[in-house]
Amino acid sequence: MRKHALLGALVLAAPLAATAAPETYVLDPYHTYPNFTVDHVGVSAIRGQFTKTSGKFTVDTAAKTGAVELVIDAASVTTGDHDRGTRKRSRDEHLRTADFFNVAEFPKMSYKSTAVTFNGDAPAEVEGQLTLLGVSKPVTLKIERWVCKAHPFNKKPMCGGNASGSFKRTDFGMKYGVPAVGDVVGLFIGFEGYKQ
Repeated sequence: MRKHALLGALVLAAPLAATAAPETYVLDPYHTYPNFTVDHVGVSAIRGQFTKTSGKFTVDTAAKTGAVELVIDAASVTTGDHDRGTRKRSRDEHLRTADFFNVAEFPKMSYKSTAVTFNGDAPAEVEGQLTLLGVSKPVTLKIERWVCKAHPFNKKPMCGGNASGSFKRTDFGMKYGVPAVGDVVGLFIGFEGYKQ
C-alpha cells in the first residue's frame, strides 16, 4: 500500500517539477530598448535610447532565482539629434566620440546579473554589473512591470516588462561636461523575450 502511495505521489509531483524548471527567454531586439535620461545645463532632461540589443534572461519561479544577460551596441545610441545643421557634428555623433561612449574603442556595453530578488512569482529587483567604457560597476534595476503570457498574434510564450535604475557616469570614467551635463544617468528599459 505504501509503495503504491509513494508511486502515486511521484507521478503527481513529476509535472510540478517540470513546471518548476528554469525557463530561458531570448530578448526580442525589436521590443527591447534601454532608454536613458540626463540633466542638461540644469534646464531640461535629454532623453535617448540604444536601438540594438541582444541577450537573454532565465527565471525559476519555484526556486525564486533568475539571471539576466544584456549586450548593447554602443553605436546605436540616439537622442533624435542626428542632423548636423550648421554645427560640425550632431549630438548623436558627439555621444559616439571619446567624450562619451567612445564606440570606436568600446563598441559594446553589457549588463550581467549577480542576484535576482522575487516578490511572489515575479522578479522584483536585479543586482548586476554594468560594463561601460571597459569599467564594471554594480547597478541595481527595479522591475516595475512583469507579465508572462502567450503573444496575442503569434501565440508564442513570452515574458517581459519594464525596469528602471540609475548610475553615475563619472564612476565609469565618462566625465565630459560634468556638472553642466548631469552625472546621474536615469535608466528605463522596456524588454520582451520569447521562451527558448
